[in-house]
Amino acid sequence: MNSDEYPVMDNKNLEAEIHPLKNEDGKAPDNHENCAEKAALCRKPTRLSQLSQWRTAAFFLSLFLCLIVVFAFSFIIPCPVRPVSQRTWNRKYDRAVTYKFLAVEDVNEDKVQDVIFVFKDTNGSSSFNRSCSDEGLSAPCAFVAAVSGTNGSTLWERPVTEDLLWMECAIEQLGGAQSPGCLVIGNPELLTAINPHTGEVRWRQFNSFGANYTVVTPLLKMPDVDGDGVQDVMIFITAGDETKSFIYSGKNGEQIGTSGRLSLGARPGYLMHVTKTGSYYVLFNTVNSLYGYSLKDLYSMATGMESKLTSLKQDSQWEKKVESPTHHIPLLSSGDIHYLVKVPGKSGENILVVKSDMAELLDGQTLNSLWTVNASHILSEPVFGYYTPDVLHIVLESGVGPNRKKIMIVEGGSGAVHWELELNSRAGSPRPATLNTADHRSTFLFWGEYQAEANETGSKVALQNLYLFHPSYPNVLLELNNSPDRIVAFDAVLFERSRHACYVLLTGPQSSKGPGWLSVTKRKLKEDIADSRVTWLSQVAGDSEQYIRDRFFRMRFSSQM
Repeated sequence: MNSDEYPVMDNKNLEAEIHPLKNEDGKAPDNHENCAEKAALCRKPTRLSQLSQWRTAAFFLSLFLCLIVVFAFSFIIPCPVRPVSQRTWNRKYDRAVTYKFLAVEDVNEDKVQDVIFVFKDTNGSSSFNRSCSDEGLSAPCAFVAAVSGTNGSTLWERPVTEDLLWMECAIEQLGGAQSPGCLVIGNPELLTAINPHTGEVRWRQFNSFGANYTVVTPLLKMPDVDGDGVQDVMIFITAGDETKSFIYSGKNGEQIGTSGRLSLGARPGYLMHVTKTGSYYVLFNTVNSLYGYSLKDLYSMATGMESKLTSLKQDSQWEKKVESPTHHIPLLSSGDIHYLVKVPGKSGENILVVKSDMAELLDGQTLNSLWTVNASHILSEPVFGYYTPDVLHIVLESGVGPNRKKIMIVEGGSGAVHWELELNSRAGSPRPATLNTADHRSTFLFWGEYQAEANETGSKVALQNLYLFHPSYPNVLLELNNSPDRIVAFDAVLFERSRHACYVLLTGPQSSKGPGWLSVTKRKLKEDIADSRVTWLSQVAGDSEQYIRDRFFRMRFSSQM
């Protein structure tokens, strides 16, 4: 090879390094004979090319399936329809009377709370063609009705008794069903268990209370004592100075045993309490005394037999505190007892004894006094709320003069009064209500008439104004509404989970009066807040009235605390 050939070869090598896969002049490489020898191998697809084809197929198949799913959810499978709730509705009944009963639960299972109440009429409302004679009752009779929380339409109505003595809902396993039920005690002597979802009767039994009796309320829901797997109920009645107890099966309403007798005086109140050891006790309050009976003793009195149930046992600490044989429990202070209320605590439930001159909290296990607060002439049963985050408080209403009352918010742990306000008030004013807010506190709703003048005596008939208070603005009240009608029942409710905060009013003549217009009303809080009147308890510069309304309007609520 001569020297002139070297540059040519160098150029070819350089070109090969730059374009290693490029053939000269687009021609096949020189090793034709090698490819000819391996023709079969050259024509056979490689494993890499097969894998690429499978990947392409998988991609288009996935894309096709995604399109099918999107199409199905967009056009074929309907999305769940969320019920549209009216902000405010009103349901009226002509020529009717009502009872002091109002329950709120999801009747038609649309995730919106509904309203259950009782009215007395001849033929019910125009929505259902049902009369008293359909149930073999003389007219007029008491109807139990459920109306929709979304728009106030009637879900069901049923005549149940000639006159209502007491009704209670949310009784677990009543009638042996999975869902809770409502129990009606009627006059004449009749017990009726009702399915709140349909209004159908689960069972009906005649009772044997005797003559000239008064039912002591509420009902006592007790553990299963007849072994049928369903919790049972105990009913107390008074006749003169004697108190009788009756046990009825929650499954079928049959009476268990005969009856027990207690010498407590006329018309006692009572409260069921479970100690830390799991022992059931019933506390009875008379005018100025407190008595304690174990559920085991009450069962023996009613049936004449000793209970073999492990759930019916006695607590050694309580047995030492309860004097024998009178069952009397000594208290730190004297005074007429008006209410017994269970108060949740850090280590179990405690017992609030509300008397004519003060409220006293007892330890739920030792019955020792934890604190007392001066609160004379309590007007209504206490309610609970949260004035400070996650700290339970008690709302007390006490009378302080003619047509005058004081609202007090008391810390449950210490008895310290955190907030108080005096209002003009009329007789029979509804008790307060609370709703939990997302900031772990509560809004407080109460009725009365606020007047800033210190020299007001409250002697005139007060207006019925509904006020809203929240601890974030302790110097502000929002006047939401006023009602000239007689308010029989009032409650504040979240009609949907953590939203749709409303209040419900039941107004009209009660059963002891003549018939007239009966009204059931739901009003959304935010609608009333937007049109509310701001009342300053003490003027604070910097916040306008509209700013206060906007802050309350944006407030979020919580179903649980």
